[in-house]
Amino acid sequence: MLRPHLLCIGGEDHCLRIPFLIALRDKGFRISAAAPGDPSPFARAGLDYHPVNFARFVNPLSDWAALKTISKLIADLRPLLVQCFDTKLNVLVPLAARGFRDVGVVSTINGLGWLYSSRSPMALGLRPVHRVLHRLTARSTAVTVFQNRDDQAFFVRHRMVGTGANLVVPSSGIDIERFEQAVATGPLPADLRHALGLGTSEVVITVTRMTRQKGIPTLLEAAALVHQDRPGVRFLLVGPRETEGRLAVRQAEIDRHAPYVLAIGPRSDVPALLGVADVFALPTELREGVPRVLLEAAVAGRPIVATRMSGCTDVIRDGWNGFLVPPHAPRLLAERILDLLRDRETADAMGARAARFVSQEFNLGITVARYATVYEQLLKRSVRCHLQTVDDGLAKDGFECEPYHHNASLFGDCEQ
Repeated sequence: MLRPHLLCIGGEDHCLRIPFLIALRDKGFRISAAAPGDPSPFARAGLDYHPVNFARFVNPLSDWAALKTISKLIADLRPLLVQCFDTKLNVLVPLAARGFRDVGVVSTINGLGWLYSSRSPMALGLRPVHRVLHRLTARSTAVTVFQNRDDQAFFVRHRMVGTGANLVVPSSGIDIERFEQAVATGPLPADLRHALGLGTSEVVITVTRMTRQKGIPTLLEAAALVHQDRPGVRFLLVGPRETEGRLAVRQAEIDRHAPYVLAIGPRSDVPALLGVADVFALPTELREGVPRVLLEAAVAGRPIVATRMSGCTDVIRDGWNGFLVPPHAPRLLAERILDLLRDRETADAMGARAARFVSQEFNLGITVARYATVYEQLLKRSVRCHLQTVDDGLAKDGFECEPYHHNASLFGDCEQ
């Protein structure tokens, strides 16, 4: 029996979905992956990989080139299903697939990002254009998957979903076993502390892109307030800065907070670094899907302070498994960080609850099963539609397949 071919296209962080793709392969799907970036992680995983370059920021020429590349890739591979992640790809991929009637497109909305979070003139000007594009691409999208209900409600309210199904599957899942293995085989916390010059200091860590929209200026202000009250605390900033263009926080802004703030750039040993932390902070100002770093921090048992933004609120229940604060609120962020540093018993209890909650609700096995159900039901309906369409009698009567609808009975427990 031939395995259904799934082409999964993502952005620069697509390599983080390799466990997701391997798990789908283990369920009987033939997997191809496409993304910008280094192909070697996909090669090590034995995954068929194809480079697709596109600009993260506004660049019509780059977008047009990417559209043609994706269309050619679909024509060459002829997959039955194309799954796409990333704000821009959720427009480009359905447009590229419009000429292939036998290809089912599944788009995952993993957050509304800068476009719907920023109040900048450019973001405000682009929103009407983006809504029109989404209404257009919705016609070529069989299923739209949302990672949280706020985003789903937003798309429905602005008529950016078509007749295809739309449902919620929270996150791309976290491979807890692989995470724990990375901790076990990574550097020891004591060695990391020595290498980073942290000594015995209490550590607050964040893992994110060093951009203003991720709330780094707010975190720096909070760090200064924490330093006034608790001078021994060190803030560890993990993530890229140089690649973030005009949105990047300037190095000089970070340097003003030395020596109690240390920016160490992107790292491959994040699971081990989380073991060094006493508190994890995510001050994002973006409407996220479900931030992967929150799931990792929770699995690591770290007490968490995050902003009350879509996606974060799906992981953190304020006062139970972490704290939520408004965005742009450095004083409240500092107060909650200090609360966790002062009351270690409460902090440890919150961290333990977060680990249990994520293990039960966001583990990779559950997520892959939900996506597999979506794909299998889509394939069944596609086959049924094809069989009915080629039947001469039905074709003469003008038979048309019924559209996909948001239907719990069709997709099992995908919304749970």
